[in-house]
Amino acid sequence: MTTSTHTRPRGGSSQSPGGEPTSVAVVTLGCARNEVDSEELAGRLEAGGFRLVEEADEAETVVVNTCGFVEAAKKDSVDTLLEAADLKSQGTARAVVAVGCLAERYGKDLAETLPEADAVLGFDDYPDIADRLRSILAGIQHHPHVPRDRRDLLPISPADRPGSGTVVPGHAIAPPDLPAHTTPASGPRAVRRRLDGGPVAPLKLASGCDRRCTFCAIPSFRGSYLSRRPTEVLDEARWLAAQGVKELYLVSENSTSYGKDLGDLRLLETLLAELAAVEGVERVRVSYLQPAETRPGLVEAIAGTPGVADYFDLSFQHASPRVLRRMRRFGDSESFLGLLHQIRSLAPAAGVRSNVIVGFPGETEQDVAILCDFLEAARMDAVGVFGYSDEDGTEAASYDLKLEEDVIRERTERVSRFVEQLTDQRAEERHGERVDVLVEQVADGGTRAEGRAAHQGPEVDGSTMLVDLPPGTSPGDVVAATVTGSDGVDLVARGILGSVRGQGVHGRGGRRVD
Repeated sequence: MTTSTHTRPRGGSSQSPGGEPTSVAVVTLGCARNEVDSEELAGRLEAGGFRLVEEADEAETVVVNTCGFVEAAKKDSVDTLLEAADLKSQGTARAVVAVGCLAERYGKDLAETLPEADAVLGFDDYPDIADRLRSILAGIQHHPHVPRDRRDLLPISPADRPGSGTVVPGHAIAPPDLPAHTTPASGPRAVRRRLDGGPVAPLKLASGCDRRCTFCAIPSFRGSYLSRRPTEVLDEARWLAAQGVKELYLVSENSTSYGKDLGDLRLLETLLAELAAVEGVERVRVSYLQPAETRPGLVEAIAGTPGVADYFDLSFQHASPRVLRRMRRFGDSESFLGLLHQIRSLAPAAGVRSNVIVGFPGETEQDVAILCDFLEAARMDAVGVFGYSDEDGTEAASYDLKLEEDVIRERTERVSRFVEQLTDQRAEERHGERVDVLVEQVADGGTRAEGRAAHQGPEVDGSTMLVDLPPGTSPGDVVAATVTGSDGVDLVARGILGSVRGQGVHGRGGRRVD
């Protein structure tokens, strides 16, 4: 197991020089999975005697949960660490600590190239994060880990992985003495303390990945695929609902694999109905589906289970079979369009989003044309377009037929412009549709609100601006509305008078006012 060491024993003070508990801010970068990990760290820190604050410039210790996925995300993480380090020179912060994927992926090398950070902590440090920070504040030098492939830390057989004892962020079970606001009060108690009081929260299904896509380094630093047990997921869902959460956003590296290491590859189909039945929950959303693994039964469960959003986050990555094979992925335009036809035959208004990579080694203009033809036929609501870049330790980094950077940039910009036109058109097709919008913010004295319809995932898929709100609408309510316009992927909708479900973020939900 990869370890990080200190020269200080457990224990010590979590107090600032003035005698108050040391304040700490957790800054989160990257995906929703990182948000869950940050809330685990927050729960551990609070239980360990630290005082959580929202803003980095108000904290004595700044913990930056980094992203290490692609080059742009790495740069953003380093820039954020440097900004936090500037707070030390201003006298507001005493320590800056890097955690998360970039820290796990590069460990000792990151610490050497970024001396502005007081410490670089890996995943194995998470269970003792409070003691680690106490030692760092006491001036004890932290010795960062030397990274290794975390796939080696779990058994080869998926069935043997649960209970292996390996530290996996977001899977921690709490000791019995943690306070109720930090963790569920009963059952397999996940360590978590909410950092965002809004009505939407990510809920981790699993971690890691067993796929071997040639462009992706995630399995090497996130490890092999490990499902959380349904009892853990359900108990955490009930706790989130008690905290005012109305939408559960199910996250993992590959949600279609959920349950395979628990002996039931169709476990997600049954779990969805149980999650949607949790008191107070208005909507369950599934993220990150692998197209080649998206079986008909799962499509039917998502499209046919009341309370589950008709939303399909499908990782196509490309449409040219030749490029997909070099990526070690499966499928082609025909099979992908067949999957979309199946989805829309069950849920005609379903939301569909995806990501694609442009400029992969060996990609030709013909491959780009195949991709664009597919995108036009697919009619997706949101598409992320990424230019290929070599990632350390991946198979594709050693490929020949690399494209020049200016070629990759031109293709990325061209496909991005095309996608923008297509998603604008898709939003226009929704004019006149009835949508159920989960309200996240209310503005202008309660006359306008912003939220998301079922086809709009958090952060990346656009939002819906509501006008003519029913009286008393508040965050956490679900408002039925009619789409009247759009601005890019964002919609404008008019609330239907007398149609509000829920009781805001502090209510129990499940109520319709007609």
